[in-house]
Amino acid sequence: MASFKTQPGSREVVFRIQDVRKEYPMGEVVVTALRDATLDIYAGEFAVILGPSGSGKSTLLNIIGGIDTPTSGRVMFRGQDLSAFTDAQLTLYRRRHIGFVFQFYNLMPNLTARENVEMATEISTSPLDPLETLRLVDLLPRQDHFPSQLSGGEQQRVAIARAVAKRPDILLCDEPTGALDLETGKVVLSVLNSVYETLGTTVVIITHNATIGGMADRVIRIADGRVRDIVANPRRIAVDQLEW
Repeated sequence: MASFKTQPGSREVVFRIQDVRKEYPMGEVVVTALRDATLDIYAGEFAVILGPSGSGKSTLLNIIGGIDTPTSGRVMFRGQDLSAFTDAQLTLYRRRHIGFVFQFYNLMPNLTARENVEMATEISTSPLDPLETLRLVDLLPRQDHFPSQLSGGEQQRVAIARAVAKRPDILLCDEPTGALDLETGKVVLSVLNSVYETLGTTVVIITHNATIGGMADRVIRIADGRVRDIVANPRRIAVDQLEW
């Protein structure tokens, strides 16, 4: 499979997030999940958004993924204002540009690994071959197994293959190792890194695990709904060197 990864030094802004605020009314109380968050995410980078539970990182991921909309502020995707999109436009945006990987795998239990991946390719205009995608996540021999016949790590790798098979521009991962033990988590992170290196996909991981930040190009720290700090790593740490 040919590589088309954006070369280091390219600074194309794929997301420009400007003063984004998100409020949720809960009865007579308004909960503020994001407070004027501002940052850029670059094409072809591996970014980790780091923060404790309740910090607003999942809300931010959902907004840039087109699942949620901000109360105020703007989210620009390659010059287009997602904040102004209709529901139909957001649906098309998610289908064409975004792949999602969640903490819990959300696989269809009555479909095999291959069929779960094929389901995603049906809504893409230029999908990858499902078997090639399963080969990328090292699960080709398990293509005919159902989720109940797969380990947690294998199910997560199928979920990654399903997300990648659409050939998305951006892969958004919400605590992808949160339900896994250390060694299985490392396998999943290795797969995400392989997707990043092989396909050139922009990868954004949100996590509470600070160690994972070592494998990123940049670490974006969020606390109390605010972007507190953005640090570029001088070099990315190999997955097998991570310990937590």
